[in-house]
This record gives sequence, structure tokens and C-alpha cells, in this order.
Amino acid sequence: MIKILFFIIISIGNIYFSRTALRAPRSHGFYRFFAWEFMLALLVLNIDRWLTNPFAWHQIISWLLLIASIIPLVFGVHALVSRGKPVKHREDDAHLLAFEKTTTLVTTGIYHWIRHPLYSSLLFLTWGTFFKAPALIGTFLALAATLFLIATAKADEAECIRFFGTSYQEYMQKSKRFVPFLF
Repeated sequence: MIKILFFIIISIGNIYFSRTALRAPRSHGFYRFFAWEFMLALLVLNIDRWLTNPFAWHQIISWLLLIASIIPLVFGVHALVSRGKPVKHREDDAHLLAFEKTTTLVTTGIYHWIRHPLYSSLLFLTWGTFFKAPALIGTFLALAATLFLIATAKADEAECIRFFGTSYQEYMQKSKRFVPFLF
């Protein structure tokens, strides 16, 4: 019962936080909302197993992925804020978060290697949470979150092409989506 209440309370916060994006079904925030919901469901499912059997193979993989999720998050947000020159208002982009309203295309630092370090961080977080207690239902939730993160990235790329034009398309040819050299 507590898990369900926790899920509902956090979901209400997610709905409020995502309210603008939810009114824009083609925005990346729309898809991100659903990724977050599946991630939350996975967290709720596995929360009671978070610290059990800490040296099991799946717990070690989990902690490595959870720790790895911090790296693209920190470097990605820092690059957007310091080099992306975000503004309070960008025309036709009311659904964007404050640090996403960049006016300069960031292609250096972590963005030299991957286009979506923040979504990469969420992927690592998702699978790190999954490996806390691998199970069939968890597999479904992690795969659903992954698919929605891919949809989020594709929608974000379409938005970036509209805003930055051919320079973003050229950047896409030189970088991977989530994992350097792989994907």
C-alpha cells in the first residue's frame, strides 16, 4: 500500500512538472514523462530489494550503472548551462525546461561524443534500477522506459533540427545518441 501511495504522489508531481509538455504530444517532454513513469514504477517495484545481498552479481552491475549515470548528468547539465547560453524564453519552446532553452548548439565536452547525455544518464539509471532485482515485470518496465527515452531523443533531435537547422544535422553525423562509439 505504501508503494502505491508513493507511486501516486510522485506521479502527481511528475504530471505537474510535465504539464506543459503533456499538452504538446510531439515534444520530447511528452515522451520523457512516460519514460519517467516507467522508471518510477521500476523503482517502486525494486525499492525493498535495494540493499539486499549487496555483493550479488546483479547488485554490483546495478551500482556500477547507477554510479555511471551521474557522469553524463553532471557534465551534460554543466555544458548546457555554461556553453548553451540558455534564455528564459525561446519562441515556440514553452515546453522546454529552463536549462534546455539554449541558444547556442553545444558540441564540445561530453556533447562531442554523445548528443543526449541527460537521456544517457536516465538509461543508466533505469537499467541500474532494474538490476537491483532482475525480474520479468522489471524487464518490461525497463524496456518500456528505454523505448520512451529513445522516442524522447528522437523528438528532441527533431526540435533541435527545427531550431539549429543544418548545423544540428551535421552534428548528428559526427556523434552518437547515447553511448560513445556505440549507440
